[in-house]
Amino acid sequence: MKAKISNLSYAFGAFGNDVFYATLSTYFIVFVTTHLFKAGDSHMIFMITNLIAIIRISEVLIDPLIGNAIDRTVTPWGKFKPWVVAGGVISSLALLSLFTNLGGLNKTSPIIYLILFAILYLVMDIFYSFRDTGFWSMIPALSFDSRQREKIATGARIGSTIGANIVGVVIMPLVLFFSANKTNPNGDQQGWFWFAFLVASIGILSALAVGVGTHEIKSNLRQNKEKTTLSQVFKVLTKNDQLMWLALSYWFYGLGVNTLNSLQLYYFSYILGNTHGYTVLYSINTVVGLISVTLFPSLARKFNRKRLFYICILTMLAGIGVFSLARGSLAIVLLGAELFFIPQPLAFLVVLMIISDAVEYGQFKTGHRDEALTLSIRPLVDKLGGALSNWFVSLVAVLAGMTTGARMQDITGHEQLIFKICMFAFPAVMLLISVTIFAKKIWLTEDKHAEIVDKLEQLFTKEHAKQKVKSDSFVLKSPITGTLLSLKDISDPTFASEEMGYGFAIIPKSGKIYAPFSGIIKAVAPTKHYVILEKDNGLLLLIHVGLGTAKLDGTGFVSYVNSGDYVKAGDEILEFWDPVIKKAGLDDSVIVTIINSKKFKNCVLQQAYGSKIEKMETIFKLKAVENNEK
Repeated sequence: MKAKISNLSYAFGAFGNDVFYATLSTYFIVFVTTHLFKAGDSHMIFMITNLIAIIRISEVLIDPLIGNAIDRTVTPWGKFKPWVVAGGVISSLALLSLFTNLGGLNKTSPIIYLILFAILYLVMDIFYSFRDTGFWSMIPALSFDSRQREKIATGARIGSTIGANIVGVVIMPLVLFFSANKTNPNGDQQGWFWFAFLVASIGILSALAVGVGTHEIKSNLRQNKEKTTLSQVFKVLTKNDQLMWLALSYWFYGLGVNTLNSLQLYYFSYILGNTHGYTVLYSINTVVGLISVTLFPSLARKFNRKRLFYICILTMLAGIGVFSLARGSLAIVLLGAELFFIPQPLAFLVVLMIISDAVEYGQFKTGHRDEALTLSIRPLVDKLGGALSNWFVSLVAVLAGMTTGARMQDITGHEQLIFKICMFAFPAVMLLISVTIFAKKIWLTEDKHAEIVDKLEQLFTKEHAKQKVKSDSFVLKSPITGTLLSLKDISDPTFASEEMGYGFAIIPKSGKIYAPFSGIIKAVAPTKHYVILEKDNGLLLLIHVGLGTAKLDGTGFVSYVNSGDYVKAGDEILEFWDPVIKKAGLDDSVIVTIINSKKFKNCVLQQAYGSKIEKMETIFKLKAVENNEK
């Protein structure tokens, strides 16, 4: 129940996040170009849009520092939630103020208006970055398992898909409903303000939901011995080559997608002359977007993430081609727009999952685990791409004559041609550049991530093997029923050579694993195929199910414990379904080793290798070494 509430709260947070982002990235520029200034006042439009671009581009250097600040945060509520809540409230209030003329200053005192606008926009953008970075950075903190992360992210993406598309469905009906002037098909300033009020309210409520309802996992892997300093921030990022190449690919992708998406309302208003069709488009988007998102886990498993990304780009390019040839037909426009839209949630999830996996990749390369800092790259790239695409869209709107007071019949054939080249050709080129970089430079697949996590856990166990233990005599029991084997009979050289400590192996008769003694769970594998248990005298025991089972990504495994839990001897801690392991052609031996073996002596085997062993039956008698420092 606790996990369900956490996932629902996270999904609602994503809903509010994307309601806000869709309003800011797509519709705010429409408000600026068509309502904020009087007809013919193009120079003010250029000043505002250039100011926005300068602020967002210059703030790119701040975003990694925001991620680092979140990573360094320590509160009773975790590192992420305080920033999500504070960022959500402040950015929502700032956005609401931007959908006003600041008491008429845009006309009476343009310079003062520009100064206040810049301050409000900067405050809004910074605190939105805190919210967005903190929110999406929570995924690695909610689970280590790649497949579980996919489920969490899929639920969140369902929320964000609804949020982003519901804005397109309701924006014009709501703006017109609240407008004093009902004759203008694009509404008036009053209508846009009350629309923004609803967006701000949703932004605040969804941020509070994340703060109250979500829960981070506790794990030693998430603990840094030392924090990343400000001087190390950019060094940490640049060392993560997979993150950097993905960021570049995603930037070109976002530049193309944001440009076409932002120009759609102009297309329906000034080319097609059918704003009702825009509402229809986003109503369809909401439905097909949800279907697209829910299919992500199965599609990712079937094709793997890289191939899925290629399929997405190919489909989007086909959509651009169909859209560009519509020639005024609403049916063909909707077909092309849907082909362009359907892959977008899938491509976003592919990028988000690879960035999430880059957390462990970066940790393995640098020795630092920087969750929020790593995840800050996505909103940073979104912001940079959004700033440039918004600037480009405003330029297109002015060049095509689509500003305050313009009507469909006022747009010349030449202006239509300029508009269509910018709307279709430019995004297509950007997508081609994106997929080329992705294909040549990204190799961090699901299997590679599982290998990296496994290596991190090995490093973790070796580090803990150095700790001191209390001098004590005790017995070690079997955590499972089966046939006893020597570690020398195990095909994996790491275990056979006792590099991971001495111990034994069991050919399992059942899939239930029990705690052989009372103690604290020090670590649970993200893929649930092993657990590390600490006895009160300091003994660290590794129970590892199968060989190569990290590749199963948790399929067929269930963990009944979390890191930090206290268990009693005989408690069931793990369960696995043996047919899944055998079907994959993997060894199902359960390997039990004492990680800090050098701290013990007089280890006497109590059973014969090859004999049948019952769970909780004594295997070894042993004693801790006096003066552990030897």
